[in-house]
Amino acid sequence: MRRDLYRPLVNVCTRALCLFALVIGLQTNSNTQAQEATSAPNFAPGVLTTIAPEVKRADLIQVHDMIEIRADAKLDRTPNSDTKSRTLFEMAKDVRFRHDVWSLELSFKQLRMLHVDIPQPTGKMQRKLIWYLVYRVRNTGAGLAPEPQDDGTYTSVEKSTDNIRFIPQFVLTSQDFDQAGERVRKSYLDRVIPAAVQAIQRRELPGGELLNSVQMSEHLLTIEDGRTEKGLWGVATWEDVDPQIDFFSVYVGGLNNAYLWHDSPENFKLGDPPGKGRKFQRKLLQLNFWRPGDTLSENEREIRYGVAPGAAENYGTGEGVAYRWVYR
Repeated sequence: MRRDLYRPLVNVCTRALCLFALVIGLQTNSNTQAQEATSAPNFAPGVLTTIAPEVKRADLIQVHDMIEIRADAKLDRTPNSDTKSRTLFEMAKDVRFRHDVWSLELSFKQLRMLHVDIPQPTGKMQRKLIWYLVYRVRNTGAGLAPEPQDDGTYTSVEKSTDNIRFIPQFVLTSQDFDQAGERVRKSYLDRVIPAAVQAIQRRELPGGELLNSVQMSEHLLTIEDGRTEKGLWGVATWEDVDPQIDFFSVYVGGLNNAYLWHDSPENFKLGDPPGKGRKFQRKLLQLNFWRPGDTLSENEREIRYGVAPGAAENYGTGEGVAYRWVYR
């Protein structure tokens, strides 16, 4: 073959191979970037604070009188052919209610602040200081369940719960006292602020995705085995927080399904609707923080995680207690 005819053929093949390699490289790079965007970021040690799931045997069982039955005094009788303890009235006393419990793991970065331009109903933008908490939630499979025994008693066994839906509730509550010694408690609910989430994501999790509380509740958390630490990343945001707050806590709800209830037998009358006056309390995670309040210059670097020295009474805890599980 003539050399002048062979050279163009070589050039065409070379260009085709180069183009093929470029396409393959772009696809590989795209897949790598997608994996990096969805994988958990690697923070330096100490950046994340992790609170392990808490499941206690005491959360499995509650003992209550069935006030709907014991409100009927006519049922309080002494039978002729059986013991009184076998009557409906007596069996409705100190009834044991059992249910499965599960708990999720929470990791979070230091609570911080960021100035963000927030759209207003008037169509204008208003610059506000947003308090926020970036967190990760994981389903590690922590859970307990009551298991009946042959002798009629119950024991607790470990039971993992897959596909848990985390419905977050973040409430920032002040723990201050005024000069008269009266508690001044102000609470701020987590608000969905899309403009703030975008700005926080660029700062805290570039290349990743932060979910607001509504978006977080749309996902199911499956059990992560072994060393897997992916979970879901979210952010809680608060606006118009009193800048003079010194001591405060963030109460996190939705991390478990434990609850308590309290009845008022003295206020329940025969014929009342079932459960009238009954009050429920959920198990919440209390995260404690403190800072020197300052109206003129709020600085995120002054926020400290934990109980302020000498101020344990404000939080209702002992000295040095950074977090605790409470029923509220």
